[in-house]
Amino acid sequence: MQDNIIGWDIGGAHVKAVLINSTGQIIAVYQQPCPLWKGLDQLHQAVYAILQQLPDKNHGHAITMTGELVDLFDNRDHGVRQIIQTLLELLRPAELQVFAGVEGLILANHIEARHYPLIASANWLASATFVARKLGSGLFVDCGSTTTDILLLNENKVQAEGYTDYQRLVSQELIYTGIVRTAVMAVTQTATDQGKTIGLMAEYFATMADVYRVTGELNDIHDQTDTADGAEKSITASARRLSRMIGCDFHTHELTRWRHFAENIRARQLQQIQRGCATQLSRYKLLKGSPLIGAGVGRFLVKDIAFNLGRPYLDFSDLLPAPAMDLSLATADCAPAAAIAYLALKNN
Repeated sequence: MQDNIIGWDIGGAHVKAVLINSTGQIIAVYQQPCPLWKGLDQLHQAVYAILQQLPDKNHGHAITMTGELVDLFDNRDHGVRQIIQTLLELLRPAELQVFAGVEGLILANHIEARHYPLIASANWLASATFVARKLGSGLFVDCGSTTTDILLLNENKVQAEGYTDYQRLVSQELIYTGIVRTAVMAVTQTATDQGKTIGLMAEYFATMADVYRVTGELNDIHDQTDTADGAEKSITASARRLSRMIGCDFHTHELTRWRHFAENIRARQLQQIQRGCATQLSRYKLLKGSPLIGAGVGRFLVKDIAFNLGRPYLDFSDLLPAPAMDLSLATADCAPAAAIAYLALKNN
C-alpha cells in the first residue's frame, strides 16, 4: 500500500509538486522551472529533478495541469494527451490519478478523449474545491507567477460561473496577470514618474519580476524565469530594465526614483486584481466575516486587498497541517499541487 501521495501541477513554465503522508501532513514542497513550449524534454527534466529529491519512491501520484495551453501542442486535447502520456512514462509503475475537474480524479488508464476538456487547465478547481470543503465560504485568490484565479466559495462549494479559460476570462474569475512572468506593458499603459503621468513603451523591456525585485517582495526561490533581456536579476539590473519602459537611462544614484516607479506599477496591478475581487464579491452576498484566502507566490497582494476590502485574510498554508520543519517553499506557493494531493488522499 502507498502511504504517501504526491500531487503534481504541470504548468507551462513550472512544475510544482507537494508530498503528503497518510494523515495529510506536508512532507515536502517542490518547484522546478519548466519552459514547456521548448519541448517535452523540459517536462522530463523537471519531473526527474523532483523525483531525485523524494525521500523514497513508494508514492501514489495525482496530477492537474495548465501546460496543455503552450504552443508546443496543436491544441489543448493534444497537450492533455501528451502530458498524461509523459507522466505515465516517468512515474511508471506507480499508480497515476488525473484530475478531471467536475468528474474528480480518474485513473490515467481510464481517461478517454471526452475527459480532455475537463482536464485542461482545471488546477484552479482543485485548489478552490479543497478550500471550499475546508472553510465553507470565502473568496479564494491564487495570485501566481503568470495568472490570478478568483473564486467565490459558499456552502462548501465553488460558485464558479466559468469553467474553460475562455469562460473564466469573460467572468473575470481568471485575470491573466502575475508577479513574475507578466510583461510590465501588459499591466498598465501609463505610470507615474517624478510626479508626472507618462505612457509606457509597448516593448518587452521588463517584467513584473523586475517590479517586485525593486520593491523587495520577490523571494529568490520564486524567481525562476529568465529576465526580459537575459541579464542578471539584481535590483540594479531590474531598475535598469524598468527605466527603459519610459525611454530613460539608469543611473545608480537614481535608484530611489525607480523604486517609486516600481511601487506605482505595483499599485496598478493590485488595483486590477482588486477590481476582479470586487466583481466576484458583488455576485453573491458573503457573510462579512468570510475571508479572502490567499495562495500563490503573489499572495502578499491578496493580503493587501483583504485589508482594502475590510475582510479577514487567511493564508492557504494554514489550511494544511505541516510538521515543524524548514520548508523552503510554502504549501501556498504550490496550492494546486497541495490540493490535488489532499483530494487524492481522500479519494483513496
